[in-house]
Parts: sequence; structure tokens; C-alpha cells
Amino acid sequence: MWHFRLWKVQDVAVFLCGTLYMCHIAGAISIHSPQRRLTRSVQEDVFFSVNVLCNGIPTIQWTFMSGEVSRSIGIWQPGVYTNLTVDYSSRVQTYNNGSMGLSDLQLQDAGYYVVTVTETTGSSKDTGFVLKVNELLYEDLQYLSVSALVLACLASLLILAVWLLDQAYRKIVAWGRRKQMPENDATELQPL
Repeated sequence: MWHFRLWKVQDVAVFLCGTLYMCHIAGAISIHSPQRRLTRSVQEDVFFSVNVLCNGIPTIQWTFMSGEVSRSIGIWQPGVYTNLTVDYSSRVQTYNNGSMGLSDLQLQDAGYYVVTVTETTGSSKDTGFVLKVNELLYEDLQYLSVSALVLACLASLLILAVWLLDQAYRKIVAWGRRKQMPENDATELQPL
């Protein structure tokens, strides 16, 4: 027969307190993000939304990686200071919750963005975002211009057809009037 040992309330309380203490010692950092794959077009803005929860004041570092290129965007602490690199200083907006906005996107901004959160205890956690930047397609403008040219040609042909029909109508009306006129209407010319 199986014997089950029932835990006492005190045992459960000790277990939970120990678990919470271990999480506190480990510096439980959590980074939440609603969307990690973003697609934007050239010259648009992008917002990397994160919500950082941790004990104490975190240090937030954003890094850009693409192929063999890896460069720091900036490091800041909420409400303390902002330290952005020169390449991004005019295009980056920092937020206390760890989020970052990047304006006036270029094709070379496409890549992988990593946010690293470090606590004062030294523990850290990071998460990443993938940004795809689409080029403005001028094929759409070419399609539009070709369509406009075709419509202009059709309009010209319709105008020409209406003009030809008007000329034909006038000739038919003139021919009908001549037909109704008496044929023996002779006028005599008198000498001067």
C-alpha cells in the first residue's frame, strides 16, 4: 500500500520563502515584449517596446548586430543618465521602462537589436528583436505612370473618334440639305 506524506502548512511556507529568496538572490530580471519581429519601410520610425522588471535600478544597454557588424547604440539607467553613441544620438528616443524608439530608418538599420538589462548585483538578462527595413518600391510609381499614359492615349483616341463622328455628321447634314434644294434653280448673270 502506498503511503503519502502530506505536507504541513509550515513546510510549504518554508519552501515558498526559500524559493522567493533564491529568486531575489539570483536577481530575477524579466523582460517582456509584445512583438519581437518588426517590419518597417525606409524613412519610417520604429518602437522597440519592452517592459523591464527587476530589483533596484537596472542598466539598459541596446546593441545592433547585422552580419559582421556589431555596435553599441547606447547605455542608460532610468532617470539617471543617457549615454548614446554619436551615430544614433539624433535618431534614438530612450524610455525609463527600457523601450527604445529609432526614427528615420535606413536600409542599413535592418538587423538584430539586443537589449541587455544588468542589475546592480551583476546579474543580467537580454532579449532580441529582428528589424526588417523595406525599400520604397519605385515599381509602384512606374506602374502608376504607365497606367496614366495608357489612360491618356485612350482619352486621346476617344476625343479623335468623337471629332471624326462630328465631322461625318456635319457632312451628312450638308449632303441632306443639298439634296432638298431644287436642282433647276438657275440664276441669270447680268452683264455689267
